[in-house]
Formats: sequence, C-alpha cells, structure tokens
Amino acid sequence: MTTEFDLGALLAERGAERYELHGRYLNHQLPRMLHTIGFDKVYERGEGAYFWDADGNDYLDMLAGFGVMGLGRHHPVVRKALHDVLDAQLADLTRFDCQPLPGLLAEKLLAHSPHLDRVFFGNSGTEAVETALKFARYATGRPRVLYCDHAFHGLTTGSLSVNGEDGFRDGFAPLLPDTAVPFGDLDALARELNKGDVAALIVEPIQGKGVHETPPGYLRAAQELLHQHKALLIADEVQTGLGRTGDFYAHQHEEGVEPDLVCVAKALSGGYVPVGATLGKDWIFKKVYSSMDRVLVHSASFGSNAQAMAAGLAVLSVMENDQIVANARATGDSLRSRLAALVDKYELLADVRGRGLMIGIEFGKPRSLKLRSRWTMLQAARKGLFAQMVVVPLLQRHRILTQVSGDHLEVIKLIPPLIIGEREVDRFVDAFTAVMDDAHSGGGLMWDFSKTLVKQAVANR
Repeated sequence: MTTEFDLGALLAERGAERYELHGRYLNHQLPRMLHTIGFDKVYERGEGAYFWDADGNDYLDMLAGFGVMGLGRHHPVVRKALHDVLDAQLADLTRFDCQPLPGLLAEKLLAHSPHLDRVFFGNSGTEAVETALKFARYATGRPRVLYCDHAFHGLTTGSLSVNGEDGFRDGFAPLLPDTAVPFGDLDALARELNKGDVAALIVEPIQGKGVHETPPGYLRAAQELLHQHKALLIADEVQTGLGRTGDFYAHQHEEGVEPDLVCVAKALSGGYVPVGATLGKDWIFKKVYSSMDRVLVHSASFGSNAQAMAAGLAVLSVMENDQIVANARATGDSLRSRLAALVDKYELLADVRGRGLMIGIEFGKPRSLKLRSRWTMLQAARKGLFAQMVVVPLLQRHRILTQVSGDHLEVIKLIPPLIIGEREVDRFVDAFTAVMDDAHSGGGLMWDFSKTLVKQAVANR
C-alpha cells in the first residue's frame, strides 16, 4: 500500500492556524511577542531578498534569517542542486563508506582557507563551535577557553559556556570553566594566558551583538600571544564568514591572521539544509583522531549528509561565479556611507559602523529638550525601546524587515542577503530617512507606539 501525503493540501487547510499552532505547541512567547510589536505578518512566498503577503505586497528582507539566507531565498542554483541530489538516490549516511560530496565540499571550502587543512561537518553554528572547543581542549591538553564580553557563540551547553551575555546564561549553570575577557583587551588576555591552563581564545572578528569590530591589529597580536603560550585562536565566522563582511572571512581583513580553527555555518546552507563546519589545522585533527580506535571520537549523525553537502557546494559555486563577495563589499560600502551621512542630520542617530553587509545603526541621547525627555522616558522603561520604535515602522509602513541587534541595545543590525544592490539600498535609505524624520518631528505615530512599548516593558518587570 502506498501512503499519499499532500503537503500543499495540508498547508491550504491548516496554514491559517500558524500563530495558534505555534502558541499551543512550540515557544508560546514568540507569537505573543510578534503580536505585541505588530510583526505577526503572514508571508506567503519568498524569493531573493523579498517576501510577499497574500495581497501581493512585497517586503524587503534586511535580516536574511539571521544571516542564513546569504544568497537570498530559493536561489535557483541551490534549488537545482537539491533536486539533483534527491533524484540521484545516493547511498547516503551508510556510516561505513566515504561518499564524494563531503570531500568535494571540504576541498572547496579549504581553497578559501589557505592556512587550514581539514574540515569536520556538523549541523549548525553552535555545533561547529562545540567541535572547536573539544578539539582545542584535546589538542592542547588544557581545560579553559577564553571568550569576549558580549560574545555570542551559540546556545547549547558548551557554546553557552563561551557566551558573553548573562541573559542567555542565567539559570543554566553550572557551565564549563571558561573565562570572559574584555573585547579587544590584550593585557587581559595576557593575564589569563600566564595562568598556564588556557586551551584557546574564541572570538568573533565582528561581534554580532552591537556590530563591534575588533580593534586594528588585535587579532594578529592575540594570535601571537596565544601561540607563545601554546594556546589556539578560534575564529567564530558563523555569521561573519562566507562573504558577509566583504571578504570571504572577516579575519582576512587583518593581514597575517591565521586562526587555528574556524567555525562557519548559516549561509553555507543556502537557506535549505542545516550545515556547520569546523575548519582546522592538520596537526589538530591528527591529534584528535590519533588512532583507528578514536575514529568516531567526535561525529554527528547527520553531519556530511548529501543534501547539506550539495547545498554547500552550490552556494560556493554561486559565490565564486557571481562575485558575491565583491558585491557584498561594494553594496555594503554604499549603504554604510549613505547612512553615515545622516548622522549629522539627525540628533537621535549616534553612529553607523560595520563592514560589507554587516552594518550597525546606533541611536543615542538627543540634544533638544523635547526629544531628550521622550528618550529618557523610554530609557527608564527599558533600554532598547527606541531601536524597536524604528524597527516597527520600517516593517509596518515601509515593508522592510530588520532587527534590534541585542537585548537592551539601541542598535539596529542590517544583515541582508548578499545579493542586494542599489535598488535595495535606495529603498532602505529612503525608508529609514522617513522614519527618522517622523522621530524628530516630536509627534506622530512613532511616539504613540512608544506608549505601547513602555506599557509592555513595565508589565514584564
């Protein structure tokens, strides 16, 4: 008997229940939050850098699924690769053979990573970090990994141990015996290394929270300090890698930086099949996998599956053939410079920073008395509410999806698909300018909405 399953019919019958189903069976706070801020949209279709609702309205995606959709949604080359690999009916995940696709994807990734030699494939960014933590500890024989204040490296227990944000860590102790150091502080790094028990420093070349770049020369100096103390440098490129910052990796912006381990994920998936990768030096892998008895000492049940490998190969092919990295650099420079030109125009706009298509827009206390009093009201209720006030009208009035860069931050982070061009830059800058005009007018819908946010913040205390 052949079982029939009609996905289209199921979605047609039950799709309208999406928010109710999520509230009943999944994280009940997510639909509640979306309803509160007016983000409870119903998107029917996605393609490239856009969504469409049932009425045919388009929405510009400046979030890219937290960076997963590097090539936008449903890229035809990635789609074809997945159709092809499914049609090939490969003998996948037998566990006792060596399929060609993992080796081919590793070869292609390592071609962009000339100082690295081997790859472990897992299923996510946090798993890539977990792999790096294990490999660093085993290779050095030391227990402690250093991480930076405000870092984000994932939410599984190991990666949470190197997460620099208390809001994520609270209530999940005890964690691993790792230690935070101030971001960019070489003296603090040296003090910890002098204790002799440090396996590695893990660092984002550009922190996702707040979009803060390491100070010039920091990564190379940190690398030298670490190697002097026989410790390793781990670069977390889960969000910053694969062209996001205008180079293949963000650490490549600084000459002479050659991390011992590099973590990637997100955009490598093509937005379809989860995949994470930990790239490392040959001696590290050979120490971990030191004998046939240790052949499975670190593995992943779905790691290296054919669909993920095919998606990764297709993504890298598009990046190379369509000059995606160069586009991210040029388009990002254009968007950032046009936004930076607005800092002197708007007193609520404090800074615009970043690299490539990873841009932070920071808001700050205004000079004028009327605006300052309203700013103070928002800050008293909850820091970060003004940035949320900007994000909401960008979506509601201009159909542009963005995010606040982190809890209690007055920063919006832009991480759009790497395929956007001047048309999308024009649309965002025009919309952002209109929202800023409204915010500085002293009245209007933005400040009316602020009352809703303040009430919600007070209720949640």
